[in-house]
Parts: sequence; C-alpha cells; structure tokens
Amino acid sequence: MIYDLAILGGGPAGQTAGLYAARQGLPAILITKNLGGQMAQKAVEIENYPGFLKISGLELIQKFEEQLKSVGVPTINEKAIEIIKKNEIFKIVLESGEVIESRSVIIALGAEPRHLNVPGEKELLGRGVSYCVTCDGPLFAGKDIAIIGGGNAGLEAAIFMQTYASKIYILEAGEKVKADEDNQKKVSLSSKIEIITSAELKLIRGENFVQDLVYIDKKTNQEKTLTIAGVFVQIGYAPNSELIKDWVDLNEKQEIIIDPKTMQTKTAGLFAAGDITDEPVKQIIVAAGAGAKAALSAYNYIQKTNEQFFN
Repeated sequence: MIYDLAILGGGPAGQTAGLYAARQGLPAILITKNLGGQMAQKAVEIENYPGFLKISGLELIQKFEEQLKSVGVPTINEKAIEIIKKNEIFKIVLESGEVIESRSVIIALGAEPRHLNVPGEKELLGRGVSYCVTCDGPLFAGKDIAIIGGGNAGLEAAIFMQTYASKIYILEAGEKVKADEDNQKKVSLSSKIEIITSAELKLIRGENFVQDLVYIDKKTNQEKTLTIAGVFVQIGYAPNSELIKDWVDLNEKQEIIIDPKTMQTKTAGLFAAGDITDEPVKQIIVAAGAGAKAALSAYNYIQKTNEQFFN
C-alpha cells in the first residue's frame, strides 16, 4: 500500500498532524519509536495549554492519543532509519527492514537532550547522571542533587524535584537564569533550591555512583566542589534531523528550515513541524499548530499532484 501521508514522530506536532490528515480523508500512517515525545516527560504540570487549568504532560499526551485512535490513524511503534525519494514516492525504511511508501511525509521527530560533554557524564550515565527528572527523580529521595541549566527546563526540574530531594542546586553558566518570571518566582519560594550563576561545570566524579561535581565560579575564577548524589542535565535539546539531512536545508542549530506558511522543506512533498524546525518558539501549542498546518499543506500537495496526474 502507498499512503498519501507518512508522519514521523509521535509528539504534539506528529499526533496533531495525524488528526488533521484523518479529517481531510488522507490515508495516513504515524511512525514513532516513542509515542508522546518530550511532552510525556514534562516535569511539572502544564498550565498554559488552552482548555486545561492544570494537566500533566503524560495526561495531555494520552488525550492526544485517544483522539488520534478515535479517527483511525494506524501507528507503527518503530524507528525509521532511512528515507529515500524515487519517482515522487517516499520510501521510509524501518529498523525491522520493513519499507513504508508514501506520497508525502511530515517530519516531526522533535529533539533530544543536549549533552554537557564533560568528564564523568558518559561514564556515570544511569548511575547518578540523568536527562529526565520524571523518569529518575524518585530515585533521589532524601538526597542532594544538582540540576545543570537555568532555563525553564532547569527550573521546572527543580520545582518537580522538591518532592524528593533534600537539597537542589541549579547551576547556570550565565550571569543570571533565563527562565520565565513565573518559574523564577516559584523557585524563589523554595527553601530547598539554591541557584548558582556564573558556574562553569568542569567534571562529574564518582566511583560506582555520582559523588560530587566540580565547577568554576567565573566571578572569582575559583574551583568549587558540590557533594551531590545526582546530576540532572537540562541545557536544552538538539533536533533529531540527522535522518533527513540529505533532503532538507539545516540552519546552524541543525534545525530544518521551513516555509513558515506551509511547513514545506526544500523537497516537494516533504514537510516538517515541531521542535525539529527553525520555528523559534518551542511550545506545545505551537508544535500542535504546526502539525495541523503541515497536514493541511500535505493535503493541498496531494490534491495538486492528483490534478496534474489526471490532466
């Protein structure tokens, strides 16, 4: 079977694209290794998604999934490893070796956590170093931890970890944190959280598990040590664009460059939506809107190619 649309990615952008494709009557399929994307790992309750005063990321993505299933969009829980376009048909090769064929594609693969690239990070991964507070936070009950990154992700992680950790250090390399005022206010009300700015992380140490970390205080140029049991890395995300790099243009951040009106990439029939694109605002509602726009653009593309074929 050749689908009209294949959607790669199961976060807000991908699932919304699937919903809108179904509403337009496009035979579509959604391919994703992890249904839910980053939203399923959101550390704190979401308070800025219309229709909900407060809702967890996991609950919200489950509602997305329920709606997607209700309109009958099939899902393959597998990773795509290659994309080829030949004779106007995209061939998507899966890990199992199966090949999915489609006339159009939406790339909504999101992004992965950025790494610190300091000694001890890789060696102690899973032994005190983590990128996901919702996954691993409960393991650090009654312990002191450090969160690297003073953006929204870092402060939200600290707010979440108040339930578990005894002491939470937030290390920010800049002179001040970059999080929204609301998150800063919440953190300021906590006696458990301490923010350390101008802190350049040098290394993470430990035998079998994390024991401490060393950073440079850039204000004094002094080397300092924090005794902690866990390090949560929250310094942003890198787009998952490696798979598609031969078919799109990328900016300096390796984000896919799109036409913001249509979500079209440089390749006809290939669209992109969500955090993988050069859209500067990385928010759930923006990703969902982009997924809807991409699906409608794919529908228009299919209609035009049908007209050309029959004329």
